[in-house]
Amino acid sequence: MGVRARIVVYAADRESAERACHAAFDRIADLDGIMSDYRPNSELMRLCAKAGGPPVKSSPELLFVLQKAEELSRRSDGAFDVTVGPFVKLWRKARKSGALPSQQEIGAARKLVGWQKMVIDADPGTVRLDATGMLLDLGGIAKGYACDEALRVLRQHEIRSALVEMGGDLVVSEAPPGKKGWEIEVPNARDPGRVVGAVSRRRFPLSNAAVSSSGDTEQYIEIEGVRYSHIVDPRTGLGLTNRIAVTVIAPDGITSDGLSTAISVLGSDKRQELASTYSGVTVYISAAD
Repeated sequence: MGVRARIVVYAADRESAERACHAAFDRIADLDGIMSDYRPNSELMRLCAKAGGPPVKSSPELLFVLQKAEELSRRSDGAFDVTVGPFVKLWRKARKSGALPSQQEIGAARKLVGWQKMVIDADPGTVRLDATGMLLDLGGIAKGYACDEALRVLRQHEIRSALVEMGGDLVVSEAPPGKKGWEIEVPNARDPGRVVGAVSRRRFPLSNAAVSSSGDTEQYIEIEGVRYSHIVDPRTGLGLTNRIAVTVIAPDGITSDGLSTAISVLGSDKRQELASTYSGVTVYISAAD
């Protein structure tokens, strides 16, 4: 999925720790083979290759993530949209060339983007992409799910205390021995939900929780004096320019990952409204608006 994966565990001995971690990394590799848009032969890319055709039978894992993505798209009024692939492709090109996509390119891509163009039928387990040329990008949700699954495998191997991290998304199980929780630093945390201009830092002792961060503090490109984030607004086709950092703490990684992306895209009047529709979620935001 284009990022490194890291696992930290507490175990009775080295052998059992290594056995559990090997199994968890194998699970991450399996999911990478299903959901990566960096691998032309992944299940995701094979589905995209059949866009515009009949429904395609999907694995339970891919179907589950696409269903979660569809739900978040509906709740966020399209601020989160995994059909954003054609726009992302343009911005990856822009980051290499240093030139903005043309209006013609953005206009052509816009015809292929829209979460309603992805039709999921849960009963037979199929997905249909309505338009030829559609591209799905799970970069805003799949890493969180992969962390969840790795943690599930670790639990199966009787690892009670573990941390799994993938590119800004991390999931933890029970606290390390003798600790209240895993000490997780949230760089933009002040009061829950408060939008602030200045960055502050707090540490949280977390257990059985997930943390995801999104924004333009790490990945961006500056073109003609304007800073564009790697996060693309699927409603406009443009990289974000609002200088925002979002951290979401949630019960699981698939929720924190998707929400952190959606909240980064939403306007200030809609961010907390979306977060309030999910139980057990806390959001920290640092934004220029």
